[in-house]
Amino acid sequence: MKNKSSFQSDKTVCTHAGRDPSLQNRAVNPPVYHASTMVFESYQAYVNSQTIRPGDGLTYGLHGTPSSYAFETAIAQLEGGYRTRLCQSGLTACTATLLCYLSAGDHLLMTDSVYGPTRTFCTSMLKRLGVETTFYDPLIGADIAHLIRDNTKVIFTESPGSWTFEVQDIPAITKAAHERNCLVILDNTWASGLYFKPFDHGVDVSVQAVTKYISGHSDLLMGSVTTTEAAYSQLRNGWRDLGLCAAPDDVYLASRGLRTLANRLETHHKNGLQVAEWLQTRPEVVKVIHPALEGDTGHSIWKRDFLGAASLFGFVM
Repeated sequence: MKNKSSFQSDKTVCTHAGRDPSLQNRAVNPPVYHASTMVFESYQAYVNSQTIRPGDGLTYGLHGTPSSYAFETAIAQLEGGYRTRLCQSGLTACTATLLCYLSAGDHLLMTDSVYGPTRTFCTSMLKRLGVETTFYDPLIGADIAHLIRDNTKVIFTESPGSWTFEVQDIPAITKAAHERNCLVILDNTWASGLYFKPFDHGVDVSVQAVTKYISGHSDLLMGSVTTTEAAYSQLRNGWRDLGLCAAPDDVYLASRGLRTLANRLETHHKNGLQVAEWLQTRPEVVKVIHPALEGDTGHSIWKRDFLGAASLFGFVM
């Protein structure tokens, strides 16, 4: 793990980000807002509201409420991004984000170790919409430059990869991508924003399944997308056009889950390694795949770039 002072700061972010009692009638936690239609003081106030961009004010429940804005603020602060938008699931965060940044005739570079349903989306809907996908070796690093075409618009990364847990050299990939004006998206679910800071490593858009570690209790479905300032307007407009949002009660539960994220992930890190080390001693196990284990293929990059490890890992019988 990296320096402890940085981690302690992130603990504070988890417990306090998104809270502003002055906006919540002095309540410590943002109340739950079950709202669709908003009431305005006058017709002119309503007319003026039409100039407010979705996500920037209280215009309609679909575009955001005080509770969803508070949680989005907390996620953006934890990941180090500009703005965050919420949606119904982690898969929606992946697929809707691709729709926001890709058009017919574009080329997408997708890591070969991506989450299965995201892969299916590329080979089905994106293909039908005229977007070509090339699946690349997740360990390609800077050599991804050789795969970038004139019409390559997005490079999608996931580190570690699903099932096989390859740790990607994100700084090398983002450098090559930006030299050719490509946008880099990262599925950051495994590290949750606590253990990997995507925007410190050049990522433009970070997606997460809030369902998993941030929620922590298997009782909600939600996704988040956080961007740089430069990438935000295109995401915001796509979010509006697709009509995406998160349910108010789920926002409340996810906000509560965030408050214990740092403490829970400390235990995930410790216990996951204990189980992985035990499995290494078992005769039934050929190989344990855990980036935090010394000797793992991705260990050196994990140690360089990550602040800790989640509990999810793989092994071969």
